Amino acid sequence: MTKPTSGSATQPAPDSATPGQPAPADDPPVDRQTAVFKAFERPQPVDQPTTTLKRPTPPPARSNPGNPGNPGTSASTFVPLRRDEKSEVRATPPPSASASATGTKPTPPGSTGTSTPGTPTTTPPGYAGPALSGAERTRQQPMPPMPPLDLLAELTNTPPPPQTPVRTAVRRVKIWTPLVLLVLIIFAIVQALRPLPDPALSLTAPATFTFDGAKLDLPWPSEGQGAVEVEGVGSLGKYGPGKPAPIASVAKTMTAYVILKDHPITGKQVGPKITVDKQAGEESNRPDESTAPLQEGQQYTQKEMLQLLMIPSGNNAARLLARWDAGSEKAFVTKMNAAADDLGMTNSTYTDPSGLMKTTVSTPADQLKLAEAVVRNDVFREIVNTPDIEIPGIGKRIFNNNKILAEPGVSGIKTGSSTPAGGNLLWTAQTIIDGQNRRIIGIVMGAQQATTLDDKLNLAIQNSLKLIQASQDGVTSAAVVKKGEVVGVVDDGLGGTTPVVATKDLKPVGWAGLKVTLKLGDKGTKVPHTAKAGTVVGELTIGTGDGKVSTPVALQKDLAEPGFGAKLTRVG
Repeated sequence: MTKPTSGSATQPAPDSATPGQPAPADDPPVDRQTAVFKAFERPQPVDQPTTTLKRPTPPPARSNPGNPGNPGTSASTFVPLRRDEKSEVRATPPPSASASATGTKPTPPGSTGTSTPGTPTTTPPGYAGPALSGAERTRQQPMPPMPPLDLLAELTNTPPPPQTPVRTAVRRVKIWTPLVLLVLIIFAIVQALRPLPDPALSLTAPATFTFDGAKLDLPWPSEGQGAVEVEGVGSLGKYGPGKPAPIASVAKTMTAYVILKDHPITGKQVGPKITVDKQAGEESNRPDESTAPLQEGQQYTQKEMLQLLMIPSGNNAARLLARWDAGSEKAFVTKMNAAADDLGMTNSTYTDPSGLMKTTVSTPADQLKLAEAVVRNDVFREIVNTPDIEIPGIGKRIFNNNKILAEPGVSGIKTGSSTPAGGNLLWTAQTIIDGQNRRIIGIVMGAQQATTLDDKLNLAIQNSLKLIQASQDGVTSAAVVKKGEVVGVVDDGLGGTTPVVATKDLKPVGWAGLKVTLKLGDKGTKVPHTAKAGTVVGELTIGTGDGKVSTPVALQKDLAEPGFGAKLTRVG
């Protein structure tokens, strides 16, 4: 047996020693100290905070008395116990054999142990290692209290409450309300910044007006066909079949229209010089048709040639103008038919520039379309209103075959007579209504109830005069709208309206029984989004062309842009 070393009261027994039995005498000494540990019951978790401990610095190595060759080797190494998997708190172990073996007094739980006199140590609850020194204790930071493990498990593992319709609805409201609000804000901004629609004028006054009195009844001839209208207002009536028929020299109206269209002149202009060719000179002596006294080599202005065409109704002048304009009569006839198509004369056919051929046919309605177009030229109107004239180089005064030009208000346009056509007259007349000239246009075709061609022509002229005088008496005016009367509104396109009023009386031309239509327009300029009261924003009209009457319309009050509410709720 090995003798104990003096001064080592806590030296443990050899590794092979068993408590209660002496060690064999022949066992060799061990190279390090051993400790006998006693298993102890696992303590119940305590409701106190745990402390994360720092592994203590091992004590200085002591010389192994049984191993003189390794005096600096540590006698033992502290290995902390494994952390309990279910408990956050480690209980203080009871006194063990190691403490008895070393002679150290166990430290009760929760108290401060002492290892060396004068050096305070602290043993935290649950710590199984050596006691902590005072310096070590100061380096430990106190941990905040933690809830019990059962409470932690309950807090972290508690399942969510069951879903109910109310809970689901509340959750959906919380999710969708911000999204809906965002969409509404974006929608409001977009609506406010969208371009405003263009304001438009809308008629609120009655759209039509009918003149008082019994329907006007004109003295229509008992034969042939014809029609009368007030330019720009409407038709006074018509008679006969309205079918294509020969028109004789009335065809020269289209010849003049094409010439003025290709070579326009106006005012005091007379146009270029035209030289009389051999054919035109020879045709001057034809006894079976109306001609102008022309001689080969003479030169006449365009205006003079038109006078020779329309006043004495020279067929040779018509053919000369056709060759001068188009190079040939055939090419010119093509132009005549093209012009008729442009004017909407769908029932007219031209086969020669003079109208001598019976295959040149038209209707009263088509001839009124041509007359309305050609009388817009002031040179033409001057020529057809001339009863007689002297043209230099002709050698004699020429007379117009329209013998009623001297009658009040009668003017133009063209006579025409032939065996197949009978007597014809395309005419215009004026009447003064409210201080303004109003043009009446009419035609009488197919007067046959006479013996000679001259008589047939005179019959057509007299029948035309009766229609002219009755029309002049029957055409009148009526106050349809008074000054200051509200006739419409400016619609801002979003439901807002601003009234507009007439700035003067509106008195259209008409006759008993005539129904006219009112039209409210902006005169080609856009209505503004904002304007002061009294600003003219359009006009109210009745009729078209020279027969049109109108009055400006102005704002009755200030015009303002639509409000934010109207912008927000618009859908278009």
